[in-house]
Amino acid sequence: MTAAEPLDLYRAATRNSARSAGFYNSNVRVDTPSGPMVVRIPIPGADVMDLRIWPEYQVLGAVASYVEHVPKLVHVSQEPMFQVYEFVPGDLLDDVAPRGVEVPRFVLTDVIELFTQLTRVPRDHLPPSPSWWPDDGDTAGFANILSSVTRDVWDRFQDEFASLYRELGVPSDPLEPVLEGWKTLHSRPFRLVHSDVHRKNMILCDGHVVFLDWELALWGDPVYDLAVHLHKMAYQPAEQDAVVRRWQERLPRELTAGWQQDLPTYLTHERVKSAIVDAVRYAKLFAVGGLSSQREKQLVRSLTGKVNAARAIWGHDRMFDDAKVEAVLRRRASG
Repeated sequence: MTAAEPLDLYRAATRNSARSAGFYNSNVRVDTPSGPMVVRIPIPGADVMDLRIWPEYQVLGAVASYVEHVPKLVHVSQEPMFQVYEFVPGDLLDDVAPRGVEVPRFVLTDVIELFTQLTRVPRDHLPPSPSWWPDDGDTAGFANILSSVTRDVWDRFQDEFASLYRELGVPSDPLEPVLEGWKTLHSRPFRLVHSDVHRKNMILCDGHVVFLDWELALWGDPVYDLAVHLHKMAYQPAEQDAVVRRWQERLPRELTAGWQQDLPTYLTHERVKSAIVDAVRYAKLFAVGGLSSQREKQLVRSLTGKVNAARAIWGHDRMFDDAKVEAVLRRRASG
């Protein structure tokens, strides 16, 4: 690839309206004579709702020799900011097996293999952590950083979205049960954690899974990575049991010590975080408009599940149905 070609790809990507987008980046397929590429472009002004400590391209460079199925990074540009990856052919897991549908059997195997491979990435192959990062094994310090990011989201949006939060039953101190749980966490050695392994970040390709989106990777507690995965995947009960069992069997014992007590604690944070963060994200999507009826139903169904999971933590007896959540979102969008 010559020096001019990446910019040509970038320009082609910016002219292309057919793109997939997460909350932080747009991904655009661009066909070239040597094959398709994906141009990954940051979304200007995206609300920061997650903990990020490293540039994604640095993480991918570090894991390439240790993690088998990751996208191949071709080019990185700082000005303008974008990355170029080789296109991964295949099907997004979320299209093949959305929430409520069992995943192909090999997916569970590949997920456990990923978590196992992450434990083998040497610390000195990864970028330096921020000066304020907790010492190895300080799981309570690590967890408190996670909840401080969620607290920041709550502090930034609680006034603007006060009526939305009130109607959804978010209490005045939604993180109180989370902070109580952090006090009892067991100490475990830190390892590389992906922090975002879910159906929309997994491509099924030639009988294996390619794992995408490494921008939320951290040096932290492996039990947290499992908790995020279980929370976002919403497995069927037998699938979840299989993942947890295999995870415990495959990872070194020192990395799983005390997981039975600490996994529910991390899940409590993820459920509270999802309600706080996604209520704002989905309300903004409804306010912008232009969503298909199917997409609206997907968002409503998703937020209903997330809000109800958090409401149980906050002590609410009554759960919401989709109609209630949709009405709340539409009131916010119209007002």
